[in-house]
Amino acid sequence: MATRTARKGGEPAARPSDRLTREQKLELYYWMRLTRTLEERLVALYRQTKVVGGLFRSLGQEADAVGSCFALERRDVMSPLIRNLGAMLVKGATPVEVLKQYMAKGDSPTRGRELNIHFGDVGAAGATRGFLGQISPLGDMVPVMTGVTLSFRMRGEDRVGLVYVGDGATSTGAFHEGINFAAVQRCPLVVVVENNGYAYSTPTHKQTLAKQFVDKAVGYGIPGYQADGNDVLAVYDVTRTAVDAARAGGGTQLVELMTYRRKGHAEHDNQSYVPDGEIERWAAENDPIDRYVARLTGELGFAAAELAAVDERVRREVDAATDEAEASGFPEPLDALLGVYADPPAERPLWFREGTGGAVAASERAADGWGVYRADPKAGGDA
Repeated sequence: MATRTARKGGEPAARPSDRLTREQKLELYYWMRLTRTLEERLVALYRQTKVVGGLFRSLGQEADAVGSCFALERRDVMSPLIRNLGAMLVKGATPVEVLKQYMAKGDSPTRGRELNIHFGDVGAAGATRGFLGQISPLGDMVPVMTGVTLSFRMRGEDRVGLVYVGDGATSTGAFHEGINFAAVQRCPLVVVVENNGYAYSTPTHKQTLAKQFVDKAVGYGIPGYQADGNDVLAVYDVTRTAVDAARAGGGTQLVELMTYRRKGHAEHDNQSYVPDGEIERWAAENDPIDRYVARLTGELGFAAAELAAVDERVRREVDAATDEAEASGFPEPLDALLGVYADPPAERPLWFREGTGGAVAASERAADGWGVYRADPKAGGDA
């Protein structure tokens, strides 16, 4: 685990989190509480069949997403995984956007054509929120973010990229090729490995013999760090150290965060592969929000009323976002063409059949719909 080194005289070395203001430390609590509350609302909507597709929880992992992304600056770019809702929120995604995405609404960021947090906002430094829409294949965003950060280095931009991968993704070719190329090119890239114990249903020891993923950094010739992923301040410290090193020209950095996924791969996963009592033990002994609340109200000196005010703020924001998302309509069928062709933005059904003859003209309703039919029932087939 990441530890504090000692200064001369035996005093502990300063940590990046020591420089956080009181307001920033409370903000970390806000982002974790917002993440969990928003996901709990999504579960309720999912059970009402209002969520289209799967629902992916980050229960038990909120600290690693929030703490790591909090170490970035606005001009930096972040590429999330499906369980990094907290990082998306820190980088500027809004609860109403997330709800509309999950509910496939017509005015969602992708107009109902993608689901959950598969959307992005990238562009000029500072002009956009700086998060890259994820794709599902494991490890594939590592080479993508390598290219993004290589462009930063070639243009001389003072920017850093951060990409999340799970423990299972470290066994893919895309991860290896991407991080190796990033290391050789000294790209300002921070690769965060979220070690939550399982690659879907496969426990870590069945997909790698590596004792810890931070050891993989040695093979690529890059610095490696490890921290308790359920301690939001420890996550911030280790990620901020890596981000600062990458920004200063130190090249690619690898961070391993030790955490645990208390829900299955998605809501449909009953976690039958998890040993009895394991989930309950993590919930009782190592919940990231419970741990941070104890620290805030203990050594950091926050009053319980201050945290209650944050909880109430989160409740109001999620309620308002839910009302707005539920009031939105679904996309129209031809909306699927928007953004695919520059001109025209939408077209008539079967426009590509116009002007054809023979069997096509006799058996397709080009003007009325997409279906194929038999013009003459006597000729055989369905009318």
